Amino acid sequence: MSGGAVPRLVIAAPSSGAGKTTVATGLMAAFAEAGLAVSPHKVGPDYIDPGYHALATGRPGRNLDAFLCGPEQIAPLFLHGAAGADLALVEGVMGLFDGASGRGELASTAQVAKVLRAPVVLVVDASSQSRSVAALVHGFASWDPEVRLAGVILNKVGSPRHEELLRDAMDSSGVPVLGALHRTEQAGRRPGTWGWCRSPNAGRRPWSRCGRWPRGCARAATSRRCWRWRATCRSCRTGRGIRARRCRRPPRGRASGGGGGRRAGVHLLVRRTRRAADRGRRRGGAVRSAAGRAAAGRHPGLVIGGGFPEVYAPELSANAPLRAAVAELAASGAPVSAECAGLLYLARSLDGKPMCGCCRPTAG
Repeated sequence: MSGGAVPRLVIAAPSSGAGKTTVATGLMAAFAEAGLAVSPHKVGPDYIDPGYHALATGRPGRNLDAFLCGPEQIAPLFLHGAAGADLALVEGVMGLFDGASGRGELASTAQVAKVLRAPVVLVVDASSQSRSVAALVHGFASWDPEVRLAGVILNKVGSPRHEELLRDAMDSSGVPVLGALHRTEQAGRRPGTWGWCRSPNAGRRPWSRCGRWPRGCARAATSRRCWRWRATCRSCRTGRGIRARRCRRPPRGRASGGGGGRRAGVHLLVRRTRRAADRGRRRGGAVRSAAGRAAAGRHPGLVIGGGFPEVYAPELSANAPLRAAVAELAASGAPVSAECAGLLYLARSLDGKPMCGCCRPTAG
């Protein structure tokens, strides 16, 4: 079926740290405050940025991961998430052309933009440069003819004079400047940060740990003077039609990954806020019964997602029945997969708090 009529835009950057999340989330909030239904998406498996996207739009932030799902699933996943939306915004990952190591463009923002036939807006860290920004943008605009660069948003601009120099340089590039964000408009504790909650050991914290919407991004979202509003809207509408089937649920009793009908229990170990985590601990029966079903063989394996277990170490440790059920399952020989920081939950202890004890050191 053809479902490519939804206006869409991909927010990319030459590298990490240029301000993609700030701009993408700010644009999402600005469009949402204008009364539009915005479908937010994130390239890759990142789950932190989609949390901010959900706060900005009131809709679930969805991932578009060509590495885990395959490039052929990107368009169906996008169409499924964007159903009923007025427009869709996709935040990229790393640099525009950075993909899986040694795999060319696989899983890059550029690949996703081409699959979605979507225009790209490049967020450029303009600090410490003036005319050179035009050369940088020219290189990105001409590198892959299939990637359509619709415009540039200049970030971390130092002063009105600096912005004037940057715009003069960009006049000859053929790529329009859709906006400029000054450092003075940012709310972080150092230049380049936007008041995101910071974790001392893992960069940005999940939005649930911030307590409220980051003030810096909120100001950027509501300040339409930061970008050319109408030009940005027109850019969204330049995406061409996508032809793909919508996502369908696999037949009942069959696994979608070709696993021969095997099922795995997927656990959300803690709730999104400390108060909700406390409620989840008090009502731990549902979680414990899920682990019990896995241990009993109804689910032959267990998948534990990543996260920030060090933030919730007391709550995780206090749920002793769940820890015992996970340890029992692992000892039975069933496969237990822990992604990223979820592995810490399988360790013997975390910050002095007992955990599952599934991982033991081996002799070297």
